[in-house]
Amino acid sequence: MDDLRELYQEVILEHNKKPRNFRILADANREADGRNPLCGDELTVYARVTADGPNDGERLEEVSFQGSGCAISKASASLMTDFVKGKALAEFKNDFDRFHRLVTSAPNTPAETEGLGKLAVFSGVREYPMRVKCATLAWHALRAALDEKGEAAKTE
Repeated sequence: MDDLRELYQEVILEHNKKPRNFRILADANREADGRNPLCGDELTVYARVTADGPNDGERLEEVSFQGSGCAISKASASLMTDFVKGKALAEFKNDFDRFHRLVTSAPNTPAETEGLGKLAVFSGVREYPMRVKCATLAWHALRAALDEKGEAAKTE
């Protein structure tokens, strides 16, 4: 468990210091704001969604974000943008559910991390319920952008 905590801290610090895909996506065709009023995290997620073909559905061709927030919020957004890039929207919805279960499951149960790659380090967040909203903010914002309701994301 100490190895996982050490990796968690290392990954969070790395992605907070040098977040991936931290920019406005000029040709985005979806975007949504996300705000966590409890700790002041604010970000905007941008996505360029394209259709693969008449029967293939839509795909997240490019994803980026900008904003400010705590290390967990920024690292989660950074890792999420890399993880979901190139995926079909249906895959994202499945990934959203899996990530949400990972960070909200009981700390004393085995974490379901298979297929989540580096996102698995966020299993440590479930030990700190106040930090779950930080970890999920970007995910909720991207889901709101894809739903195209024009509303700010909520972490509830």
